[in-house]
Amino acid sequence: MEFGKRFKKYRLENNMTQVEVAKLIGIDQTNISNWENDKTRPEYENLIKLSQIYDVSIDELLGVD
Repeated sequence: MEFGKRFKKYRLENNMTQVEVAKLIGIDQTNISNWENDKTRPEYENLIKLSQIYDVSIDELLGVD
């Protein structure tokens, strides 16, 4: 599974909008959209925040076995 699809999957599993996630991280919603559409990748600090928001490890978030 591509990174973007995985980011979106966890967001939807947590019943959150892109706007809600962006506010929690302190970034613009377009960043979330770009990540989910594989246009850009989040910086390490934002990966940590995403893993905390979605309550998954960074490895799970990135699909690392």
